[in-house]
Amino acid sequence: MITINLYYTGKNGSARKFAQEMERSGIADAIRKEPGNLRYQYFMPMDDEETVLLIDAWRDQEAIDRHHASAMMKELAALREKYDLHMKAERYISEEFGNDEQYIRK
Repeated sequence: MITINLYYTGKNGSARKFAQEMERSGIADAIRKEPGNLRYQYFMPMDDEETVLLIDAWRDQEAIDRHHASAMMKELAALREKYDLHMKAERYISEEFGNDEQYIRK
């Protein structure tokens, strides 16, 4: 699994408005239904009202590449532009927990 944390930052609440419009417009739900998408969820940091975190997880790089080539990306890019957002990304590739599993409370 590949997880990408995207931090959207704007001014005057624009990042939160962007996330709300992504949900209301159905774009976020459409992305969640794409083959290979495992998670697409927005979070708001408690200490930064101008940033929204998107946790975006995919089965593999092929699924991400298909997503990036989809027509939906144009809609998403237009919304980013509308809200004048800047982004920072972090990428993680998941591995088996191994011995760490004992520390995970389920």
